[in-house]
Amino acid sequence: MPSSNKQRLRRGAIAAAVVAVAAAIPAAQASSHREAPLIAADPSVDNTDVYAFTSPDKPDTVTLVANWFGVQEPNGGPNYYPWATDARYDLNVDSDGDAVPDKTFRFTFTTDDRRGKANTFLYNNGPVTSINDDNLLFRQNYTLELVEPGKTTQLVKGGRAAPSNTGPASFPNFGAIRDQATAKIPGGGQVYVGPSEDSFFLDLRVFDLLYGGNLKEVNQDTLMGYNVNTIAIQVPKTMLALKGDPKRNPVIGVWSDTERRTLKLDPGKATPQGNFVQVSRLGNPLVNEVVSSAPLKDAFNGLEPVNDAKVQALLDRVNDPELARLIQTIYGIPAPKTPRADLVEIFLTGITTKAGGPIKTDLNSQLNNADVDPKRFQPSEMLRLNMSTPVTRNPNRLGVLGGDLQGFPNGRRLTDDVVDIEIQAVVGAALTGKLVPALAKGDRVNGNDVRFGDRFPYVGLPSNQAVNSR
Repeated sequence: MPSSNKQRLRRGAIAAAVVAVAAAIPAAQASSHREAPLIAADPSVDNTDVYAFTSPDKPDTVTLVANWFGVQEPNGGPNYYPWATDARYDLNVDSDGDAVPDKTFRFTFTTDDRRGKANTFLYNNGPVTSINDDNLLFRQNYTLELVEPGKTTQLVKGGRAAPSNTGPASFPNFGAIRDQATAKIPGGGQVYVGPSEDSFFLDLRVFDLLYGGNLKEVNQDTLMGYNVNTIAIQVPKTMLALKGDPKRNPVIGVWSDTERRTLKLDPGKATPQGNFVQVSRLGNPLVNEVVSSAPLKDAFNGLEPVNDAKVQALLDRVNDPELARLIQTIYGIPAPKTPRADLVEIFLTGITTKAGGPIKTDLNSQLNNADVDPKRFQPSEMLRLNMSTPVTRNPNRLGVLGGDLQGFPNGRRLTDDVVDIEIQAVVGAALTGKLVPALAKGDRVNGNDVRFGDRFPYVGLPSNQAVNSR
């Protein structure tokens, strides 16, 4: 067959896959992570990052952190950054490897806006010294439900989300407000909902021909000073493990998603109606940014993990990553041979000897759980965590590639430098066990500008200074 005909057939197959996935996403209401074209219209339901790690100060528990509504300028009043009240914010856990949630922690929100009665545009009309302070005029409450096959349990009703940090005059001690917004969960857990300083640190000039084409555009934390909306939940490992047994079944898969209802728009108001539809999704960091091609990005955000392996166009992008070819073109570093079974392990199956991949260790695949049925296992994109890996006293920012088995891609800690890790993985470091020297320094943004906490919820306090003042 002539090569031109093959190319046309291939393009047709990719187009068909995109259409099949996108058919489930109503175009008028679709949203996605900021890397996808449609997100600009709906940032309040945009997933930005997911973290999963054994709690360092409570090692019998796991902490899950998910962020939404990225790139928040702290001084962005008067409305700031509310949670959407017509959406479901979900944290999903798969313990048996079938790519279907065994547990979903679902958050829904209501708004108590008192500015009408106060006849003001102000978010608060005086210093706020407690979460119930009368000076706080805009408030949001949430309900937390645990959704399991065949049943739903309410864990928190009327939980108070911490408000946006509008400035030091308004919130002289936001740390106290955050403590008051941390609620207990039946069974020994706790939950925080509210703003935090964005935990993701990187130089986003990676998109300018990979740091300027010669690594001259590095050492700038692009997200320094910006805030996000955070959901952090800490629960016993027994709540997440298959059959409640983290010793026999220590590996879980984690991802977040947001479901949105259709909005009926009338002058001056928007009324939610219709069914909930998934409009955003996130597991491993940077997958949709640098794995998906532009035509696939919006469709990926509406795709559930159980269907990942059915979209050949996405699988092809993992097995033959565009980023590896770009690095070869720009920096002359040879791209590893394809197909990339090592990246399939990292992103789709977890690292295990039971899937026949090239990384010869059993680390973080649900196939390593004693009670998993291999016949039901489904390759899918999610963040996988082995809960039995001991907490590292001195974490290495490069995670597993730095010899620290508790780090990414075995879960993701707040301190893991996922940009440098993933670039090294793309150029073959997981295959050789050695860093590629030419890229070893990465983007030279090796940690967050704000210190993370030593106790739950661990994330940094939200900034209250304008980004352009730094």
